[in-house]
Amino acid sequence: MFDLTKRWPLGLNRKNWPDQLAWLLLALFVLVFVDVWVSQSAQAWPDVWRQPFAFITDFGLSDWILLPTLVVFIVSIVVHRIMRTGFYKRVIWEVALVSSFVFVGVGLPGLATNLLKRLFGRARPELFEQNGAFSFQHFLNDWTFQSFPSGHAATAMATAFVIGFMAPRFFRLVLLISLATGLSRIVIGMHYPTDVLAGFAIGLVGAYAVRNFYAARRWLFAFRTDGSVRFRGAPNMRRAWHRLTHRARA
Repeated sequence: MFDLTKRWPLGLNRKNWPDQLAWLLLALFVLVFVDVWVSQSAQAWPDVWRQPFAFITDFGLSDWILLPTLVVFIVSIVVHRIMRTGFYKRVIWEVALVSSFVFVGVGLPGLATNLLKRLFGRARPELFEQNGAFSFQHFLNDWTFQSFPSGHAATAMATAFVIGFMAPRFFRLVLLISLATGLSRIVIGMHYPTDVLAGFAIGLVGAYAVRNFYAARRWLFAFRTDGSVRFRGAPNMRRAWHRLTHRARA
């Protein structure tokens, strides 16, 4: 299982990243040989098996998490600038930090994936009969030629780690959902396995990169002396929540 306190996942560091990238490319190359077979086999499953995946695939959509966090961030920044110094001003600042971390941690890998989609321009599985599995329209393409890498897989994986960094007890659950989301993209015929693996890799590394950026500025996170990262938490938000619940019970 992942150690969420490490600076980078899977032993990745500044010295060995070329080797790790080479392993990823090797994995993609090996997976290429079963891309079509896995894709067509999954799509041939009975509808009763495929329906749950058609439902869970929407977890990989970015709108449900990016739009609310963007609104919360904008509102909290405006309120923070208006408020005077004090406890609730600190609470609003923490709200701004949390919402911005979720927005950037999920949105940045998604943006990178969308740019790469247009760069590679790989045909989706539904075009296999006409174009095959390795037909490309670079740069100028529509959604039918934006298969590699999977944006849903990147978003789902980034979401799992963004949540995991702040609430580790929910990490395994959300990670399981993100893996199922990636599988769903194959089952419903939107992506090949290589697309999903590449999306997972981008979402994973992207979430860590954003977390490290925040830690370097001591926003929500901080580096320990051994190089690991700890979640500093949002103590003022927690205190405000306790106050509200205490009043509600009184």
